[in-house]
Amino acid sequence: MKGRKRHLLVDTLGLIWAVVVHSAGIQDYAGAKLVLARLKENPEFWSRLEKVYADGAYGKGGLEAWLLEQLTAQLEVVSRPKEAKGFLVLPKRWIGERTFAWISRQRRFSRDYEFLPQVSEQLIYFSMSCLMAARLAPS
Repeated sequence: MKGRKRHLLVDTLGLIWAVVVHSAGIQDYAGAKLVLARLKENPEFWSRLEKVYADGAYGKGGLEAWLLEQLTAQLEVVSRPKEAKGFLVLPKRWIGERTFAWISRQRRFSRDYEFLPQVSEQLIYFSMSCLMAARLAPS
């Protein structure tokens, strides 16, 4: 998305624990600290957190040490093998990508209509609430 980045913290089912939307001028590892700091506001979530899987962009900027110090969790960077060619499903990373796909199925996210990042964050939560409601009461 042009001009904005979305950072999601999801569980192994792909359900959202925390969301941060910010300008594209902030590096990914700094955005990860923002979303993980949101998680720290809810002790019932971060107390259960043991390991965070992320792609290569999050492995820089001292995120691993920060995560261990702040939330006592480990960071595992899931990188694409150098010898791989073409499309490759990477273990654990596909969970986050699947969540992004679920969110982008909502027509509202086809374009960035929102002026404030906080509105985008709330719409992501709403989108996931609709998904969860549909799963609880299938038609």
